[in-house]
Amino acid sequence: MQIFFRLTVLILLLLLGALPIAAQPTTPRAEAEIVLGPSAFTISEYFTISFQLRGAPLERYSAFPEIEGFKKSGKSSTTTTRIVNGARSTELTITQRYAAFEEGEFEVKPFTMTINGLTVRSAGTKLKVGPQATAPPTPPGGAAPPAIGLLDQLFGKPKPQDFVEPKDQAFLALLPDKTRAYVGEGVHIGLYFYLTPQDQGVLDFYNFAGQLQNIIRLLRQRTVWEETFDEQEIVPETVQVGGKPFLRYRLYEAQLYPLNAQPLSFPVVPLRMVKYRVAKKPEPGLDNRMEGYKTYFTAPVNITVLPLPPHPLRDEVPVGDYRLREAISRTSFRTGQTFTYSFVVEGEGNLSALNMLPLAPRPGLEVYGPDVEQSTTRQGGRVGGRKSFRYRLVARRPGALPFDSLFSLVVFNPTTVRYDTLRSELHPLVQGPVREDLQFRPDPTDPFYQEALRDADNTPQKITVYQDVRRYANVLLLVLLVGAAVGWWRAKS
Repeated sequence: MQIFFRLTVLILLLLLGALPIAAQPTTPRAEAEIVLGPSAFTISEYFTISFQLRGAPLERYSAFPEIEGFKKSGKSSTTTTRIVNGARSTELTITQRYAAFEEGEFEVKPFTMTINGLTVRSAGTKLKVGPQATAPPTPPGGAAPPAIGLLDQLFGKPKPQDFVEPKDQAFLALLPDKTRAYVGEGVHIGLYFYLTPQDQGVLDFYNFAGQLQNIIRLLRQRTVWEETFDEQEIVPETVQVGGKPFLRYRLYEAQLYPLNAQPLSFPVVPLRMVKYRVAKKPEPGLDNRMEGYKTYFTAPVNITVLPLPPHPLRDEVPVGDYRLREAISRTSFRTGQTFTYSFVVEGEGNLSALNMLPLAPRPGLEVYGPDVEQSTTRQGGRVGGRKSFRYRLVARRPGALPFDSLFSLVVFNPTTVRYDTLRSELHPLVQGPVREDLQFRPDPTDPFYQEALRDADNTPQKITVYQDVRRYANVLLLVLLVGAAVGWWRAKS
């Protein structure tokens, strides 16, 4: 209870110490907005997107959006300082210029930008790019107006480029490791994007993080237990497809375990990529390519799920390719002594669905547990691992212990298409007199009991401890209310 009083006093002191800080004036709040340029302009003019920041210096901002049919063409910044009634304010404007590749109507889709942590939204707009304005006739005397053709005089008259879309051999594929599976059997699926090394220069990923959520939604199945793989960096793997070298990008993979005999049906999955069009006649000093988009689609995939063969435990048995490993803590056994036995299952399958059935009671033997440990491994599209069931046993009577009748597990092996029984092969021989009257005494070397005894609290507690805690809590709330009232009064005065 002394600790509780000290905590109450400490909170009160912190509250009273923080009151003068609350009365200090706050700094001006930063404001930001997005400004779009004129929506109608000629092919020789720029479209602009700007953002204005007021009330704070610029620290960071996200990238300006990409506009289909336009190319970014440099940025500019302007700082404006105003003094009104002696108060100084500064406004920073960052402008991104966009050059249109051709005439026509375009759309700037709604977008957002993050400026100094502020999220600013724009509703977008419709753009109309018209033909280049014709020059007025030359006045008498042959002198051209000073503003006509100024850019052409400085940089040279731009030459129009013709762009073509090159052919590619890229494709998107959803690949399962099997087309038929039993209920409970693991099915690995992977979404891959393939392209040839020559296609790297004309293809690039477009907002894959934003597309991934829709991809997962399309691939999600309602009648499976799903084990997802850890997200990794998307890097290319060199593979052979039809005898040709391809680069394969692993976009998504998961391990599915059907819960019933309903077929697994995967719809068409789209993936939008950036694909560049290249110039027919490349010009030195120019990019010679124009950004575009292309959407790739997978073929629909269906997987047949088969029910398990008839068996009394068909609805309970785990499915997988499993092996049994056994471990025991002693080589000699005496009545009244504690020993441990581990029933370890290893292999490939849904370890989460693997459980031991309750043990039937046996006269003269006490069984405690099990303590369960599980470790899962994922490698090369295969999911497996090991699951351990650890028991503590005390024999009260001498004689052989038939573990084969105590510890066993029926499983279905989809590879051999038959039921197997993982059964213990140990028969420990217990020696010593009958000790039915002894109580169970835990092994002091057992880490389970060492940790439990070390963390146990043997301090006597008062019967009225809960009433005391409620009383002190009410006192603390009263003190906090008084402190808040005093702080409000100080701030007002």
